[in-house]
Amino acid sequence: MEEQPELVEACLEKWDFNWLLHRATQRVGAAYAEEIAKFGVSLRGQLVLQALASDEVQRTQLKLGAMLGLDKTTLTSELDKLERAGLVMRVPDPNDRRVRTPVITDRGRELQKEAGDALAEVERAFRSRFTHEEMAIIRRALQDLSRGEGPMHGSCI
Repeated sequence: MEEQPELVEACLEKWDFNWLLHRATQRVGAAYAEEIAKFGVSLRGQLVLQALASDEVQRTQLKLGAMLGLDKTTLTSELDKLERAGLVMRVPDPNDRRVRTPVITDRGRELQKEAGDALAEVERAFRSRFTHEEMAIIRRALQDLSRGEGPMHGSCI
């Protein structure tokens, strides 16, 4: 479905805060999704790989899901895909057979690094629209909104 620029501009002028945030998220998310697809993983998959690659402390699936804002079903499905691709493995806890700890493989670490670099370029393109000072304000505002009170439903991505 192709957008009609005059309608988009009319909506942008409306100033509905929720709509503007949602629209910005769609734009950025679509650019990220297009780039990450080149690596054969989803945005969620990259989020999981990034967490596993950057975190020194191993986390159980349950703790990983809580940290990333991914519900149990979503995380399990994503880990299944990543495991089939040889990017992660789930190691049983020696003290509790029901508990699994996802661990990134060497192949997963390489892919995550390459994909992360590519996504950083996508982000740089968006950030280039703003001065350093404007980006600092935007980042602080988004962090503040993310920490806000109120219900959180569903997965973060």
